[in-house]
Amino acid sequence: MPFTDNRNFKKQPKLFSEAEGMYYYTPDGRKVLDGTSGLWCVNAGHRRKPIIEAVSKQVEKLDYAPGFQVGHPLSFEFASRLVGMVNEYSHVMFTNSGSESVDTALKIALAYQRNIGQGNRTRFVGRERGYHGVGFGGISVGGISPNRKMFGNMLTGIDHLKHTHNLEHNAFIKGQPEWGAHLADDLESIVALHDASNIAAVIVEPVAGSTGVLIPPKGYLQRLREICTKHGILLIFDEVITGFGRLGDSFANEYFGVKPDIFTTAKGITNATVPMGAVFVRDGIYDSFMEAAPEGAIEFFHGYTYSGHPLACAAGLATLEVYREEDLFARAAELAPYFQEAVHSLADCSNVIDVRNLGLMGAIELESIVDKPTVRAMEAFQKAFEAGLLVRTTGDTIALSPPLIVERKHIDFIAETVRDVLKTVH
Repeated sequence: MPFTDNRNFKKQPKLFSEAEGMYYYTPDGRKVLDGTSGLWCVNAGHRRKPIIEAVSKQVEKLDYAPGFQVGHPLSFEFASRLVGMVNEYSHVMFTNSGSESVDTALKIALAYQRNIGQGNRTRFVGRERGYHGVGFGGISVGGISPNRKMFGNMLTGIDHLKHTHNLEHNAFIKGQPEWGAHLADDLESIVALHDASNIAAVIVEPVAGSTGVLIPPKGYLQRLREICTKHGILLIFDEVITGFGRLGDSFANEYFGVKPDIFTTAKGITNATVPMGAVFVRDGIYDSFMEAAPEGAIEFFHGYTYSGHPLACAAGLATLEVYREEDLFARAAELAPYFQEAVHSLADCSNVIDVRNLGLMGAIELESIVDKPTVRAMEAFQKAFEAGLLVRTTGDTIALSPPLIVERKHIDFIAETVRDVLKTVH
């Protein structure tokens, strides 16, 4: 099983056999509230009928169509709907996951620089504690040590910015911290080392989710944008987690008012009903491919067997309708202050050294047991599951990201259950 303590799982298997709305159900009929939207992905809640019906109808009509030299109408309809959600982006390229979206974005960045006569720009800059999936490109620009240490040299020509997490200055801050915008200037040091003419792109998560919900300091993302623009470096946002309403807006680039050149999505794009991802490119990037290639030639040698899969497109279009009809992004924004207070009410619990939040993302960081990192959080995970709540842990941090259909009573249950669990955790 992926990212799993497989030996312990066999001793204490945790299985779900059904799901609906805010809840999972175990094979023995026990109800477990989904405090994590599955894996940050079931933003509209489970087993939504409009999405199920759309996929069912599509599989009866067209189960698969190749995406090489042939297409199908739904992929173009869905692409149009997606670019209509956000300003300044003219095209998307479909993938099947967040990992594929990241590797696609990196390849687009390299090819774009070559298209415009800057083919010497081949270096990438990621960030410490960043997570960008499990492809070789993603783990290379990513900055989480356990994800990297077993896999040798990975891609070469990669540097990493310092991460923004600092308990001395930013512990228990509600929303974005005031301290830390200057950390973006680390990019200037990397530029000075390699020269901007060799750097293709910088990739960061607007909010670093998988490493423990690290909130960007005020002005940090704006400063990264300024430096990238100054030096002709592309800025890529990994919005696999923050996309589709998680912060109370369509995408984090809209929420923060900072526009990257490329941004990646997946997870909430289909409410996780069918695997899919999409990479958005700003106006002009697509045109560079059309202008650089000879007439009749393939412009970009990249893609996947299942790119723009008919079932995924059907699920995606239905998902966007659910988001729109139920106004779920605005709902997330409305509930964010209540969620913030609930999460921060846990600041006085035993072993808690920080609480962080933004939108409907929250984290409770626990002090690690000496020489036993992750053990305390995993104990909390197990006890929460037994108490009827699914949380996510990363390191010794408990991460929360409930579906956007969450109600105040669910938020109360999440906070109360985590509080009770932390009373018993060693």
